[in-house]
Amino acid sequence: MKRFLLYSLLVTLLMACGNKNKQAEPVATAETERPEWVYDAVLYEVNTRQFTPEGTFSAFAAELPRLGELGVDILWFMPIQPIGEKDRKGTLGSYYSISDYTAVNSEFGTLDDFRAVVDQAHRLGMKVILDWVANHTSRDAVWVEAHPDWYVRDSLGELNVMYDWTDIAQLDYSKPEMREAMIASMLFWVRETGIDGFRCDVAGELPTDFWVAAKDSLVALKPDIFMLAEAEKPELNDSLFDAYYAWDFHHRMNAVAQGVEDVDSLRASFNRMIDRFAPDAIPMFFTSNHDENSWNGTEFERMGEAVRSFAVLTYMLPGMPLIYSGQEAGFDHRLAFFEKDEIDWSDPQDFSSFYTALNRFKKEQKALQAPGRSGVMSEIGNDHPQLVWSFRRINEGNEVVALLNLSNETVDVTFEEPMPGKGYRLFPQGEEVSPAEKMQMHPWEFRIYYK
Repeated sequence: MKRFLLYSLLVTLLMACGNKNKQAEPVATAETERPEWVYDAVLYEVNTRQFTPEGTFSAFAAELPRLGELGVDILWFMPIQPIGEKDRKGTLGSYYSISDYTAVNSEFGTLDDFRAVVDQAHRLGMKVILDWVANHTSRDAVWVEAHPDWYVRDSLGELNVMYDWTDIAQLDYSKPEMREAMIASMLFWVRETGIDGFRCDVAGELPTDFWVAAKDSLVALKPDIFMLAEAEKPELNDSLFDAYYAWDFHHRMNAVAQGVEDVDSLRASFNRMIDRFAPDAIPMFFTSNHDENSWNGTEFERMGEAVRSFAVLTYMLPGMPLIYSGQEAGFDHRLAFFEKDEIDWSDPQDFSSFYTALNRFKKEQKALQAPGRSGVMSEIGNDHPQLVWSFRRINEGNEVVALLNLSNETVDVTFEEPMPGKGYRLFPQGEEVSPAEKMQMHPWEFRIYYK
């Protein structure tokens, strides 16, 4: 893995009518290391149970060529270990109630079946990461009987329950032996299956010093390991995790789509990320994931006609975009979390072509690389800043201009300079365009230019 001096060039996007055309200066930081393949990567979350009628690794393997053609780079598998029986939710239980960290859920297949999927994904140029649930196990996990002292107990001495997760038992991170066993379990999957990293469930609930020890051990085994934190906790991304959940920005997108907030709230959220996180920390932007889909509604329920606009925005900002199983088919259904509930892949609105074009565009445009190699981003002033977000990204001689009307209004917008400038082409068709200072933009319309 190469070491490089990081230059992160992000802009402080101004709010409301103070929206002016300004750009950031280069900021040099200490040397850091990231896997070389993360900077233009697209992440895809795999819900094995619901992906195919069979709900198995072998059945999923048949879909890998399609995902490769879609332009996916990293496959994130939701947990694949056995699910506990005690206090199980629903018929099949929650992926996140694990009974044995180093075994495979027979519902999905065998360890060899998963190895085969990883090997095939690697041959197709994709990486594989595994969802890791280090905060808790099921209430009948093998550790409960073998090591009862490894668990947090309530005032009655019973296994502790967090939130409404009545099917789990919280682990006690004051126990050094438990920490060692947890890290050994993570190393097992890297060593035995060749996975490329982990998405770490509720990472902020665990002590940061645990992640320090885990990362040291993982890097010693696989230097270019990739770590995604389900957290928005800056200290985790200083040197431990490569990417984090842009949770606040996601909630702001939902609010703007519903007319509760405007573009200023998106700018403010983005500014906070720039201010709080290390310059090379990569936000993962998303319009859906397994939690959002099942518990808060599909992207169509939450965002309505703005779905495509916000999907585009997740690709235009400096970060890593996520596609959840079925999004590339425009699947508008809340998947049952504890039961079998298949994805309909019919794709009546041709979302597959939409995401394929976005994925290809992200790889072709150096200006769209993730923090660490993201170049300069500057806002382009306009006279409707609460409705229209307009900005430019420049990197290695490549430029992308993004104009997004993030409102349900038709807007006659005037820019502070002719848009998009000379020599630009329009995404996705690639036709040449002429610059103009004024444009009429329809509700939720986006225009993406490049040169």
